[in-house]
Amino acid sequence: MTDGPGPCGAALRRMVAESIAREAGLLALRLQRDPDLVVELKGIQDFVSAADRALEDLIKARIAAAFPEDAVLGEESGASAGIDEATAVWVIDPIDGTANFVRGRAGWCVSIALVRDGRAEIGVIYDPVQDELFSARHGHGATRNGEPIRVSRRTSLEGAMIGNGFSYRRPVADHVRISHLLLEAGCEYRRSGTGALDMAHVADGRLDGYVEMHINAWDVLAGLVLVREAGGWTNDFLRDGGLSRGNPILAAPAGLAEAVCGLLGLDLS
Repeated sequence: MTDGPGPCGAALRRMVAESIAREAGLLALRLQRDPDLVVELKGIQDFVSAADRALEDLIKARIAAAFPEDAVLGEESGASAGIDEATAVWVIDPIDGTANFVRGRAGWCVSIALVRDGRAEIGVIYDPVQDELFSARHGHGATRNGEPIRVSRRTSLEGAMIGNGFSYRRPVADHVRISHLLLEAGCEYRRSGTGALDMAHVADGRLDGYVEMHINAWDVLAGLVLVREAGGWTNDFLRDGGLSRGNPILAAPAGLAEAVCGLLGLDLS
């Protein structure tokens, strides 16, 4: 299966991504129940399981079969050959929230994004535990299980709930400072362990924003498309090599984004 670069091609890619995400999520649910699932530690609180690798292999195989000309960037396997020349690059995280997954907890998801000609165009996030499929395509809105979603209408920091992500690529003090500032401003904050799913929840109005001082492309690009297509604002994550090196992320309703940036002293224009 191949398609051209036009709008019909983008619609087809979105449908295929949704199908792949559901298939991968159901496989993950089965593997999560395996008492002999192999789990390794890549870094401080950075887990990878045999399920992560199995899902990534599945997703890559399905993409290659449908769109052989496209490149893939995966969390576990890195970039496929020809990624620098490809106009369409799939960016995948087979299980975002592996630390939750390997402990038998909820709070993990499958994340699939498409970057085409330097723009994040498609974002699909599937939460198998809740059976919720979040999907968006540039210029065509965002949905949850086929129903339109929108970011929250909140414009004030007081009473807001902000997802506050963290990784050990940044100093612990940064995370503590942000948490302190949010609380002082009358905000609640949450750290769920899955930036991708938190971004989907911003798009769906369940969180009023999400901030993380460094996040990788596979954790955030699908959610970035969702938030923007649900009427929210994000910084330009792909600038300055964000696809390969990662960047900070702030996602929020447009009426709240400036206040969050000001509170945290961020310049993410």
